[in-house]
Amino acid sequence: MTSLSGSAPGQPRQQEDEHLPHGITETAAELAHNWFVGSIDQGTTSSRFLIFDGAGNPVAMRQLELENLYPRSGWHEQDPLTILRSVEECIEGCVREWEEENGGDRRRIRAVGLTNQRETTVVWDRETGEPLGNAVVWPDTRTSGLVRELRSREGAGELTEICGLPLSTYPSSVKLLWLLQNDERVKKAYDEGRLAFGTVDSWLIYRLNGGAGAEKVVHVTDGTNASRTMFMDLRTLQYDDRLLKFFGIDREKIALPRIVPSSDAEAFGKIASGVLAGVPITGCLGDQSSALVGQCGFKPGQAKNTYGTGCFLLYNVGEEPVISKNGLLATVAYDFGKGRKPVYALEGSIAVAGSGVNFLVNNLGFSDDPSRISELAESVEDSGGLVFVTAFSGLFAPYWIDDAQGTLFGMTQYTTKAHIARATLEATCFQTRAILKAMEEDSGHKLERIAVDGGLSNSDVCMQAQADIAQIPVDRPAMRETTALGAAVAAGLAVGVWNELEELDDVNKIGRRMFTPKMPEKKAEGLFEKWNRAVEMSRGWVREGDEKN
Repeated sequence: MTSLSGSAPGQPRQQEDEHLPHGITETAAELAHNWFVGSIDQGTTSSRFLIFDGAGNPVAMRQLELENLYPRSGWHEQDPLTILRSVEECIEGCVREWEEENGGDRRRIRAVGLTNQRETTVVWDRETGEPLGNAVVWPDTRTSGLVRELRSREGAGELTEICGLPLSTYPSSVKLLWLLQNDERVKKAYDEGRLAFGTVDSWLIYRLNGGAGAEKVVHVTDGTNASRTMFMDLRTLQYDDRLLKFFGIDREKIALPRIVPSSDAEAFGKIASGVLAGVPITGCLGDQSSALVGQCGFKPGQAKNTYGTGCFLLYNVGEEPVISKNGLLATVAYDFGKGRKPVYALEGSIAVAGSGVNFLVNNLGFSDDPSRISELAESVEDSGGLVFVTAFSGLFAPYWIDDAQGTLFGMTQYTTKAHIARATLEATCFQTRAILKAMEEDSGHKLERIAVDGGLSNSDVCMQAQADIAQIPVDRPAMRETTALGAAVAAGLAVGVWNELEELDDVNKIGRRMFTPKMPEKKAEGLFEKWNRAVEMSRGWVREGDEKN
């Protein structure tokens, strides 16, 4: 087994343990038990803190659900202070429980990594450190009208070549612009030069370091998050004046986070207070990039699909970005610094995956427990001819249809809750197939398999449906905390818990399950063609002025 310590098995580690007697060094085997890395996993529906050992195994976790706010149709918000408090409470609870119940020692936590929901936009007063309103969450569609206007501007067609993203309601840029146009407090702070902008990673790092009152204010982001703003040149990994000018952003009036590598021993500062006061934050990755790292997708051609609130498929394309011709996003996969070149990915983003299951539970009362939806879907052989286009926030890749809304096709008196449950799961699988087709056309290569993670990947019926509909093997690990693991890897690489990516080859390989296609290819083709008809029929439902009727 490859050592994860930076030393060969059985050989002394070169770094001396400050908690061991002078002159005594650790062996590789001891490292797994003696050194640990913390991981903040801040997602759309919850915040979590996990502790991983030196072999990449989770040894403790604390999770808190996060309140999501929907003040108007299409609006999706969160309280930035609630996000911060949930993270702080998870850290405190996890570390104390680990020590009290499992004999852990907080002094053994070498560093902390952070992974976060992307595109979600936070603005705050740089003088006081307080937020200037709720965060605008990534699926929010209040910017639909603004996006239509931006698409008509001169130069709109040139943006994707620079930043890798198409104009849509998805990126942070249009969310910030909407706030500047519609929120008086935000506009006033901007005009007075007090406005600070960031995605969730920047906000948390800023406040965990002490915020405006800290001796050293830390306002940073990494390339994986910055590449989701539409403000960053994908090749230089720096803010681009052409992009800022297009959106009317004057960098003299707004504090933008400094872009640094995803793994760095100093750039992210240290936790200022609490049980981990003084522990450095040394890793930062947007959640989908973090999942790719957690799946050890370090080679071009490797891909992962995360079935969380939304569904996100990342395909490693190597050290040169590939600008999609088929509706995909070009993004930074990770940038581990230390002379390494950044690695890029093609991405397909689906707005609704696990949130579709939550919709059946919370809005339609199908069950009191989201896990029962999978059981309900498994009680029928198929969807009974039902197709559910889950366009609650329009449709993302590869369609980019902002004016679609959730639509059920094919309902008859035969239709039951079980059929709707199955059609909800299958909606994610059909969209994944569409993304895989686009990736094959962009890259010129057909994927041999796809690694999966995220809450919805726990559903056997969903994963088998994915293998059948996409006609591709689906590879599911036994340990599915891959997003949090990716942040821990980024942090650990910065401080020498691991030194090279090759040391991670054996991480999370035990107990994986492969779902292989059982459906005839011809049947899968017919179902996919039917899905595409439904997508076209859902197009154009939302029209300008509808909100007044």
